[in-house]
Amino acid sequence: MKRYYFLTDDLDRLQQVQNDLQENGLTEPQIHVLSNDDSGVMRRKLNNVEAVLRKDVVQAMERGALVGLGASALVLAVSHYSGITETVGLVPFVFLAVVVLGFFTWEGGLFGIQEPHHDFKRFKQALASGRHLLLIDIDKQEKNALERVTAHYPELEFSGTGSATPHWFISLRNKWKNFVEVMP
Repeated sequence: MKRYYFLTDDLDRLQQVQNDLQENGLTEPQIHVLSNDDSGVMRRKLNNVEAVLRKDVVQAMERGALVGLGASALVLAVSHYSGITETVGLVPFVFLAVVVLGFFTWEGGLFGIQEPHHDFKRFKQALASGRHLLLIDIDKQEKNALERVTAHYPELEFSGTGSATPHWFISLRNKWKNFVEVMP
């Protein structure tokens, strides 16, 4: 899958674009809007980017976990080669290694929550000036539908591509939505 970015100034037109995309086979989890005007996005029932995904929490936690793995390995290595495990045992140091891993992962998340998502940093100035970002995740088969719809909206400014949400995750969200609608 590939993510396509479009910038625009008009949320009402984005509502029309979202409706047209859905009429052409795209589903709600494939279409997102990132804007500083959250109330306007909600009023128009646009699919907003979740607050946690606007920040770089996930990637920062991954980096923190990697540092934590190294620190945990260091704790285990020092305890083993110092010979202290022969008198105290290995279990306390395994627990300490788990705590160190958790601490560094948590700290990474705290650093990440302070930063905008790495994919959205390039749009920071446009968003601050009142523009809105449309994100569309599509497969190769859906590219024609995207081109057909966006051709009707010349005010959409193509702003690049990037990595998209995995297809399995979008499929899972679609199945969950169908499940919720069908269940009493």
